[in-house]
Amino acid sequence: MAATTTAPPIIHDQRRRRRRRAAVPYGFLAPAITLFLLFLALPIGYALYLSFRSVEMSGLGLGPASRAEVWAGLSNYSAALDDPEFLGSVGRILLYGTILVPTMIGLALMFALMLDSRRSRAKSFSRISIFLPYAVPSVIASLLWGFLYLPAVSPFHFAADKLGVGLPDILSARGVIFAVANIALWGGVGFNMVVLYTALKAIPTELYEAARLDGCGEIQIARRIKIPTIMPAVIMTTLFSMIATLQVFAEPTTLRPLTNTISTTWTPLMKVYRDAFTRDDIYSAAATSVILAVATFVVSFGFLRLVQRRAFEQER
Repeated sequence: MAATTTAPPIIHDQRRRRRRRAAVPYGFLAPAITLFLLFLALPIGYALYLSFRSVEMSGLGLGPASRAEVWAGLSNYSAALDDPEFLGSVGRILLYGTILVPTMIGLALMFALMLDSRRSRAKSFSRISIFLPYAVPSVIASLLWGFLYLPAVSPFHFAADKLGVGLPDILSARGVIFAVANIALWGGVGFNMVVLYTALKAIPTELYEAARLDGCGEIQIARRIKIPTIMPAVIMTTLFSMIATLQVFAEPTTLRPLTNTISTTWTPLMKVYRDAFTRDDIYSAAATSVILAVATFVVSFGFLRLVQRRAFEQER
């Protein structure tokens, strides 16, 4: 009889403990979920909402009563896609990415392979030296490079003039895209190099020893073992670099006061900033932001699908 009276409380306590254990992971996730909802999900939802709205004027347009927010449908999207300034900024950013991404990933891979070589010396110093530019904020780096680009204050132009050699103006209309790409290259190579170098250090040394016993040199080991093994890391860094390319903003914005070749709509994000904070047209800016977000997703998904398809064809 005593066992019968104590069994229900014991079962109740066991269920309570199970519920508490099941709730523990959600307790750890609660801060991250809260931050995600407040600072990412809600702003995205609000931008999506604003992209379908517009302001309708009545009367002379004077006073708050004459401005009314109305449903605009897809008019903001059609206006953004028909805007020649937006299309021009997209063309520039595609050219910018074509120049930057292959060069940055190629240099990062080269430096990672050089640091992982048995013949390399001062690895710690070299690794820190290559990574250190990434620690410099993009605004500060853009200012430093901007003054190095200006012929009036650049030590490169001063030395070239003393030697009687004329250097081209890299802030000209044709060279400014290389000037902006160089700043991103200077800072991005170190980060990607560290990622690829970390992946190289995870390769078992037995593979290298077996390859050397077969007569392979360092170049053959790099081509046949190292690069194929860290290809997932190469793909990841390439994808992240492509996403960062579509979001470039700080470098051209900082260089803009130094040259007349960079407009307020030089990149898509600069156009979004101008529409939202200069023209006070947050609805058009929201629509352009949504278009950029969708384009980023499409480019990322398409790149991953292309890589997976090629990998599947090679396995066959």
